[in-house]
Formats: sequence, structure tokens, C-alpha cells
Amino acid sequence: MAERLTDLQQQNDFIRRHIGPGRKTQAEMLKALGFDSRDALIDAAVPKAIRSSEAIDRLTPLSETAALRRLRSFAEEIEVKTSLIGMGYSDCILPGVIQRNVLENPGWYTAYTPYQAEVSQGRLEALLNFQQMIMDLTGLDLANASLLDEATAAAEAMAMSRRLSPSQSEVFFVDEGCHPQTLAVIETRAEPLGIEIEVGAPEEKLKDGDYFGVLLQYPTSTGAIPDLEKLIAAAKDNCGALVTVAADLLGLVLLTPPGELGADVVVGSAQRFGVPMGFGGPHAAYFATRSEFKRSTPGRIIGVSEDSHGRAALRMALQTREQHIRREKATSNICTAQVLLAVIASFYAVYHGPEGLKTIARRVHRSAAVLAAGLKQAGWSLCHENFFDTLAVQTGEETDRILAAAAEAGMNLRRIDDATLGIALDETTDIATLEKLLQVFGSERADIAELDAKAPDALPETLLRKSAYLTHEVFKAHRSETEMLRYLRRLESKDIALNRSMIPLGSCTMKLNATVEMVPITWPEFSRVHPFAPEAQVAGYRKFLESLEADLRELTGFHGVSLQPNAGSQGEYSGLLTIRAYHADRGEKQRDICLIPSSAHGTNPASAIMAGFEVVVVDCDAEGNIDLADLEAKAKEHRDRLAALMVTYPSTHGVFESEIKKICKLVHDNGGQVYLDGANFNALIGLSKPSEIGADVMHLNLHKTFCIPHGGGGPGMGPIACAEHLSPFLPGHPVVACGGEKAFGTVAAAPWGSASILPISWVYIHAMGGRGLTAATEVAILNANYLAKRLGPHYPVLYTGQNGLVAHECIIDLRPLKETAEITVDDVAKRLIDYGFHAPTMSWPVAGTMMIEPTESEDLAEIDRFCDAMIAIRAEVARIESGEWDPEENPLVNAPHTDQDLSADDWSHPYSRAEAAFPLDFLRMDKYWPPIGRIDNVAGDRNLVCSCPPIEAYKAAAE
Repeated sequence: MAERLTDLQQQNDFIRRHIGPGRKTQAEMLKALGFDSRDALIDAAVPKAIRSSEAIDRLTPLSETAALRRLRSFAEEIEVKTSLIGMGYSDCILPGVIQRNVLENPGWYTAYTPYQAEVSQGRLEALLNFQQMIMDLTGLDLANASLLDEATAAAEAMAMSRRLSPSQSEVFFVDEGCHPQTLAVIETRAEPLGIEIEVGAPEEKLKDGDYFGVLLQYPTSTGAIPDLEKLIAAAKDNCGALVTVAADLLGLVLLTPPGELGADVVVGSAQRFGVPMGFGGPHAAYFATRSEFKRSTPGRIIGVSEDSHGRAALRMALQTREQHIRREKATSNICTAQVLLAVIASFYAVYHGPEGLKTIARRVHRSAAVLAAGLKQAGWSLCHENFFDTLAVQTGEETDRILAAAAEAGMNLRRIDDATLGIALDETTDIATLEKLLQVFGSERADIAELDAKAPDALPETLLRKSAYLTHEVFKAHRSETEMLRYLRRLESKDIALNRSMIPLGSCTMKLNATVEMVPITWPEFSRVHPFAPEAQVAGYRKFLESLEADLRELTGFHGVSLQPNAGSQGEYSGLLTIRAYHADRGEKQRDICLIPSSAHGTNPASAIMAGFEVVVVDCDAEGNIDLADLEAKAKEHRDRLAALMVTYPSTHGVFESEIKKICKLVHDNGGQVYLDGANFNALIGLSKPSEIGADVMHLNLHKTFCIPHGGGGPGMGPIACAEHLSPFLPGHPVVACGGEKAFGTVAAAPWGSASILPISWVYIHAMGGRGLTAATEVAILNANYLAKRLGPHYPVLYTGQNGLVAHECIIDLRPLKETAEITVDDVAKRLIDYGFHAPTMSWPVAGTMMIEPTESEDLAEIDRFCDAMIAIRAEVARIESGEWDPEENPLVNAPHTDQDLSADDWSHPYSRAEAAFPLDFLRMDKYWPPIGRIDNVAGDRNLVCSCPPIEAYKAAAE
């Protein structure tokens, strides 16, 4: 019988393409596990007590075309005007060669955090370039590889200043010239830590204030260029404070770097270096400081070390790992960065070079100087004599009229107050824009050429930059598009990303980032809109955000959602602050104990400390579950102070804890709230709703479960969803109305965090629909159990749940190999590189183990290739155990093997070249060659170098 049109139209290719194994393949895998259906497997693996009785009916699957069409309907209600608002966000031009070959290239955007340095040399080099660029422009000798946004970076600087300052003061001074969103995030961060914030004019307050730290803005939010050297000296001499300067990165091309003027820390945003405004993000913040503060610097630092052959090699330096190890003693909860955006900004600088950046900065400043001259000629007064790119115009009673006239002419200005307007120019400003601006201000006959000939620069002579910058060869060698294209390709080829092979990291859900999901992020309606654009112009954006919030409410069962947290760590922090505000509102401020299982991710205790809680660790039992007796004892012991329990579900051990509802009830009975870490939500969607389990608030890793790509270690998104009683406390914003009516504060610079990447998750959710999302969860569980079944005879599976099954990931135990063959988890991880795979999660949550998550997007052939590799490695270990191979001279301890190793005239190893490079036949069809041998972390940590090495070092490594 012929198929009917209605049936054919209901078939959804997207679901089939997102989920790796087809129906026939799933049947084979189920048979191997002893089940005759997927439903039977799920019934056996997932506790009945947590299963939801409600299907996800509201979400009907859309075709790829239909999903984009619906998203386009939102975009059509967004007006893209020339943004002259400023406040830390500027329009810019992303060079096409970088857009096509980085931003739109899965070789760059699907890579994971560079924990495995040997397969991450390309993006590590790009990040090292970023650090060098920041160090040069700020005049300081240490920079990290980016933070989440400028406001977060400023808050991190405040926290670092408190730790390092010799002052006994608990007051942090903030320049009244700072951006309002920066002040809001600082105030939110300060309150739980007992830090008092004082805001004012630094010229007055720094004469005799008592502060442990000071934050200055350079130039200020309204465009003024302060006498920074004088202010820094006053802060140090009169207050004994550490000084942070929030600086415009493009402005530093022309202005004296704060580091040369005595600043201890310089922070800001690299957004205007080629990264679209994107309604607020994602953007790479920068953080630079003095080398003496390296042990206290937050975030990641890329360092230069050497490999096993003495060649220059890059890796993440020690303190990134220290933050995870320190747990509640960590100095920051940030475990991610904005890698993809930092990479774009660094390539922007590489492509333009110092001369190109100076031309752009000069053009922006000359535009501002010409506009200022035209406004003065027309009779308007400016608030500041010196400026870089931003003018503050005294408009008096004409403010509303001019604001409206500018909008009518296609331009958005900033309302500073009822009598003042701000105009911030940028790289895209052209003569036509200047002419329109002058017409709006009533200057009908302005001659730009004549004004240009007469208008003086407005940069103070005493603060003109004299020092060189971007002098390293990398910023000179790639000026033509041809050479830039080849440089990007050379770096990309050094890395393993999802376009090469599966990345089986547990709890990280490295699933498919479908092309159709990525398409909308470069639409101008989503990418070229300022986060503080007038509400009437962004109705479509607001409708789109509300639609996504409704989707997340549907999937979690919760009442309220905030999209503001722009990383998983920030989601943790926001969820805990929501709980804290709830207790305070009920008159229970004394509730300050946070219970955290010993297996929790290192960011959990760090987030709790930042939120003002005291951490009490709860033990886990031999099966990896929360020890109920220990939990009950500690909940009762602290019942008068109990604020929250942080719990990951399914557990960090990869199992569905059957007693989760009892755990939640126990916490509630003792006055606490339950925060659920949503890192493993990939195993729950469509099967269980956290709200029904008993959780009160959770964060969602959109960069994992909902397909936003990892981007080499960022961007991420960690929105929170919560029960109705917590909704009034969701985070707000000082510039744009959002959040709850009793908002606890602000956690990100932009109202909706990294808004421009949210279309990725929206398309995924709507193209999959309710049944597709449920199928994805079920196949994720199927794939994990199939993998565990295949590997089980060769490596012990450490933890299992009911019926001997796992959730969406499993932990295999490699500790016995150390006893029998002196082989460590590191050796297995590096040997996997020779097989073309990125290692699973290593030594977490249990030292000496690997946590593996195949996700639903990997098909059977790829899972089998990975299993074949792991089984082959176990056979290699057996050759060591039998004495055939020397424990100190074998393919595992020498891994990874580079093409230079294999092609060398001298081969002294007791195994063959073929055994080293081609241990399985599939490698002969598509071989990944690691660019370096095993990294020497100890050498790099003993001698931290985080700037670009001489070009000769790269040449030596290549040779």
C-alpha cells in the first residue's frame, strides 16, 4: 500500500541524523545486552520511582527547514540599527577568512577543553597568541586565556585583590565611571563574601580612603579619559590598595597601557576584536596581572613547556588543575573560558597586525574627533574634553527628541541621563554615519572633509602610547588571506575535534552540534544587536528567549528560568544565590551550611563558598551512591543552619541513585533546599523531571545536553530553572528589566548571558521535539550500556545501578594496571592518541579511572572502533604483564608517537614502527598524527612561561 502524504510529512530526518544508531543497529545492540526493546532496557536501567508520568507533548518535532523558518519569524521582529550605545559593546568587522574557517568550522568549534595537550596544540597556540596580545596591549607580564565577560573579570579581580592586599580594610572602591553592569556583578559577588562596595569619583575618594582594592575605568563609561597615572598613584600611596583598571582594548592601541602606569590588574572585553555583539555574548573577557600574582590568577593560563623529545610544546598551566583540586579552598569557581571567542580575537590581531590595529583605532578616534568638532560647530556642548571613541553630549530638553530622531534615522544612542546622550563610535562607523548624526543634531551643512582638516585629536598628550606592541613574528607573518588561511588550517590539523572522531568524555556530553543549529548564530538579527537596544526594537529576540525558557520549563517541570548565567559554574553560583535569597527573605539568614557529596565536581564546593556558604562534605558508599546514613546525620546535626544540598543526578559515578527522592525529602525535612547539578540531564530528558524528583533549582549545561558546542573550552551556557517559591529571586539586571521581583542581584554583564548562541539549543529542541528528545536520552543510555558491556571483560566497570546497568556513562577501573604492569591512566590516555581518539575523563571522580560517555550521536561503528582501541590497549598491557615488553620501554609509556618519531632513521624500540603507529587496521585509512610527543607538565610548571616563544621554537618543533 502506498504511503500517504500525511505520513511522509511526519517523518523527521533530523531525529534520525542526530541519533547515531538506526533502528536495526539499536536492535543489534539491545540483543547484545539481552533486551528485546529499548523500552525494556529503560525499564531495567531507570528506577521506576523517578519516572515521569507525563510525556513531552507540547514539543512537536519540526523539520530543519520548518525550524529555521520559525526562528526566522522571530528574527523578522528584530530591528538591526546602527548601534552607538557603547557601554562595553561595539559593532565590529569579523574578517571573512576567520568567520568561514574558525567560527563556522567544526574543526574549531567542536573541540573540547585542552586538558589533553598533545591533541590540542592548535588552539593552545591560538590562546597563547591571545595571551601575548593582552600582555602587550595592557603592559603587564601575565595574562590568562580569557574569562566569561568584562564584569565577571572585574569581580574576579576584586576577589583576588582581597586575597593579596595587605590592607585590613573590607571596602572595595569602584569608579563611578564604570559600566553599570560591571558594578552590578561586583556588588552581587561582594555581598556573600562580606565585602563592602563604595562608589564615587576617584579624584575625590582616593585622597584619603581606606580600601583594599580599587577599580578604575579607562576610558570611562561616558568616554572620559582620566589621568590614570595620578589616580593609580593616589590609590597606592593614600590607600595602600591594589588597583584594577577596566580598559578598552582597542583604546590601548593609542593610550598608555595601565600596566606601565602602575596598575596591578587590567581587565576588559576582547569583543570588539572581531566578535559580534550578539545581544550580549558570548565574548572573551581578558585578565592581565603581574607575574608575582600567578598563583592567584583566576581561570586558565596557557604555558610553554616541552615534549618528551625536548621540543617546544604548549599546555594549560598548573593553576587550572589546582582550582579543581582545591575544591572549597579554590579561589574561583570558573573552570571554563571563552576559548572560541578568544581564538577569534587573537586571529583578528594576527590578521591585522600592529599596523592594522593602529589604523582601525586611529580611524575610530578620528571619527569621534570629527563628530565632536561638528557638534561643537552646531552649538552643542560636550561633557569631556578628552575621549577615545565615545562622546557625552549635553542635550538638555532636546534629549528625547534627538534620541527619537536618531532611531528614526536608523541609529541607537545611549541615554546617559535625562539631559545627556552618549555616542560611541566603532570600526564600522563611516562618513555617511557621521553625516546622519550631525543632521540629527541639526547640522544640515556639515562638511566632513572640512571638519576633518580642522579637528584636533582628543587624546591627552601625556597618555599617548609610546611602547611597542604585537612585536612577535606571529603578528607579522600572516597578512595575506592566503597565508592566514593556511595558518588556520595548520593549527586546526594539530587538534582532535568531533569532526575527526568521538570524544568520549564522561559528564561532558560531546554530542553532535548539527550544522542547521549553527546557521542562525551569524544572522545579523541575532549577532549584530546591542544587549541594551530599545525594547521595542528587539521584540522578536524577547519572544525567542521566552520560547526557549518555556521549553526548558517543560523539560524540567520547573516554574521559573533564568538564561543569564553564561557558564555551568555561573549556573551553580546563581542557583545557590537564589536559595540564599529565599532563606533570607524568610528571615533565616543563619542557614549557611551546604552539603556536598565527596564525588562532586570541584566547582560545586567552590561555588558554595563564593555564595557565602560553609561546605560540609557527605560521604559516598562503596557503590558510589550518597551515604544515606552520613547524609541524615549531617542534615540533622546542622538542621538549624542547613541551607542546601548540591547533588548531581544521575550521579557523578554514572548511575541512577534509587534513593534520590528520599535524599531530597531528608534535606527538605531539615529545612534545606536541593540544588541539582544538571551536568547529566542528558540521561533524564523525557524520562524524568527534576521537579518531580524533589529538586528545587538546577542548572542546565546548554553547551552539553542542548548541543551548544564546546568551542575548545568555551563558550558555555548554564541557565537555571527553579520551583515557584524560588522564582521571585532569579537574577536581574541594572539596565534591562528581567528576572524575579526580588532578584538576588546580577551574575553576568548581559541580561540573557550569551544570547547569540541560544538559537543553537532552540533549533535542537524544536527539531527533535518531545519524542526525539526522549529517544535521544534512551539511546544515550543504550550506547553507554553497550560500551560498558563490551569493555567489561577487559576493564572492571566500577559502579553500576539496578540490574547491573549504568546510566549514560560508565567508569572503568585502570588501577589494577598500575599493580600488574606499572601502567597508569595517563599512559592509556596517551596511547589512545595513537589510535586517533581523545581520552575519556581521567581520574575523576575516582583517581586512576576513566569515565566514558558515548552520547546518543555516536553510531555503532564509531563506538566499536573506540572499544576495539581500548581492548587492543589492554592486550598491549598483557604483553607487559607477560614480560614480552619491558615496563619502561613499550608503546604505552612512549605514547603518543609522532610522524617524526616514525620517520626517524634511528628506531631503537623493542616494538615495530607499525605496532606504534598502526596497531589496528582502520588507522591506515585515516591516521591522526599528534604534533608533539608526551608533554612534560612538571618542566612547564617549574618555569611558567605564558607568552609566545621565539619563532625558532616553533620551527624546531616542526623539524
